Amino acid sequence: MSGITEAKLAAMGLTLPEAPAPAANYVPFVQVGDLVYVSGQISKGPDGLMIGKLGDTMTVEQGQAAAKACALNLLAQVKAACEGDLDRLVQVVRLGGFVNSTADFADHPKVINGASDFIGELLGAKGAHARAAVGCSSLPMGVAVEIDGIFQVR
Repeated sequence: MSGITEAKLAAMGLTLPEAPAPAANYVPFVQVGDLVYVSGQISKGPDGLMIGKLGDTMTVEQGQAAAKACALNLLAQVKAACEGDLDRLVQVVRLGGFVNSTADFADHPKVINGASDFIGELLGAKGAHARAAVGCSSLPMGVAVEIDGIFQVR
């Protein structure tokens, strides 16, 4: 099923990936009432894992691209939770961003803006969200960014 949101994605030259399968012992999302809690989605794009460490092997711009890949994977999980209808998304409530970075790297918010800016451009007011942007010394499989989220659906 393709709706308004996916048509806007297509106009942006993007498509949603298939919802990634869990890499360990967890479920990709849990729905409680009208809220969908999506497990952390790693920076995996169409060309594979986006591996690197901000402040060492990656620039802020590369980190932003990795965060955008995470956002696409988050939306793919929301679509799966909504039985294929992404237009059931009412509001992006919160994103939690984790940035694989050196100890002296301080631009975590700029990196996670790669996800926030993309979601805002795609969804407008329903994309406005609370957020955290945290640096960490490593992430699974060496990826640059991991983001989890909470979404309101109908």
